[in-house]
Amino acid sequence: MLDDRKLAVLRAIVEDYVSTNEPVGSKALADRHNLGVSPATIRNDMAALEEQGYIHQPHTSAGRVPTDKGYRLFVDRLSQVKPLSGAERRAIETFLAGAVDLDEIVMRTVRLLAQLTRQVAVVQYPSLTRSTVRHVEIVPVGDRRVMLVLITNTGRVEQRVIDLVEEVAEDRIANLRAVLNTCLDGCGLSNVPETVAELPERLPQEDRPVAATILSVLLETLVERHEEKIVFAGAANLAAADFSVGLRDVLEALEEQVVLMRLLGETGGLSELTVRIGSENPYTGLRGTSIVAAGYGSGDKELARLGVLGPTRMDYPVTMGAVRAVARYVGQILAGS
Repeated sequence: MLDDRKLAVLRAIVEDYVSTNEPVGSKALADRHNLGVSPATIRNDMAALEEQGYIHQPHTSAGRVPTDKGYRLFVDRLSQVKPLSGAERRAIETFLAGAVDLDEIVMRTVRLLAQLTRQVAVVQYPSLTRSTVRHVEIVPVGDRRVMLVLITNTGRVEQRVIDLVEEVAEDRIANLRAVLNTCLDGCGLSNVPETVAELPERLPQEDRPVAATILSVLLETLVERHEEKIVFAGAANLAAADFSVGLRDVLEALEEQVVLMRLLGETGGLSELTVRIGSENPYTGLRGTSIVAAGYGSGDKELARLGVLGPTRMDYPVTMGAVRAVARYVGQILAGS
């Protein structure tokens, strides 16, 4: 373990290197930071940090830059992430609150994250397996036609127009709607097929053919179009970044949904931040990048994850603050939608 002074020197090196993109020397540290010791003492501390693998010298005449190990200790010892300003928080709330459906929430979120962090933003759609039915509506739209509307707790709305084999009175439709909602309210989407299997038997004989038609369409709508789907934005931000591996490798990884799923990580606690730095990433093409991710959800239930990807030379306090705040706001939007 490093003592407080060496930790302060490492913190100063990370902050200076992130802001300047130039190797950091002992004199610059003494000039820019109130470390309370001489440049000679700072040089000794830097030599110890280098020996322990927290910093390295990119070439003989240069100062030092952090290694993945150095960034990891910096992140682990962060006393706090940088909070968003009041203006930024209001802008996020206004921007996300204008979304009308789940697709727009996801697309606005990914654009917002890319703009806030100037990195590549990645957002996973809420998974089918973690969504539940909030309401089912059946609306007559003609003599032999109804519209089925399925609304989930994640804000997903599915609509289907169904042609019926016979004309059905509104009171019979109302009864079917009531039975469906009694059956399905709060039911997990993946459990719906099993739940509705016996439902026609709870209806009058004359309504069973109509119920069978509507239920077959309902089950079709549960084929998850967004399952495991991930969207990203801000790839242009990569052009300004410096990578120890090729930009082509990073771009290729972004095109692979499976890679992005692994990068965002396993589901953890709601809004709990995970940070993967450089060589900690499982995909070799992304060893020069860091990923900051968090879960988002409705209530206390995590539904999916979002995050940003950028070079290891990343402003971690700002990025972590933005990811955590956006995850929280998206959860609030979903809970109130």
